Amino acid sequence: MAFIIKRTFPNDPQFTSLIEFLNKELWERNPVRQGEYESHNLLDPETSCVIAFDDKKPIATGAFRILKDDKAEIKRMYVLPEYRGKGISKLVLSELETWAKEQELSTAVLETGLNHPEAISLYQKSGYRKIKNYGPYKILPESICMGTEL
Repeated sequence: MAFIIKRTFPNDPQFTSLIEFLNKELWERNPVRQGEYESHNLLDPETSCVIAFDDKKPIATGAFRILKDDKAEIKRMYVLPEYRGKGISKLVLSELETWAKEQELSTAVLETGLNHPEAISLYQKSGYRKIKNYGPYKILPESICMGTEL
């Protein structure tokens, strides 16, 4: 299968439709505490987003926003369930990292959670290592923060 990647922004309707699926899954996995994470998932209009397509069907997404100290914070990674296990998340992550490097960012960081072993595995296989929890995640016990040099 050949997948196409499109760079876009948070107001793209195809991006927002995938984010609706992501949010639903997050609430299913974390029903008790997901509300504490909601405000940290909001994206500014200039956030860099990508969408992966199978033909014309949007199937996966991810984003990054720029933090101080030349860091990209990876956000909102999601692959439709029927497309998981096909390497699409690696493709999305790689495109986000490439775009961040083009903007001369030196490090990528992210937050995931204990209830997301697939995400943790993806990031570890992609060279991310556990780092000290940063920003709003310092006080959220389910959070796992990771980072890598770009």
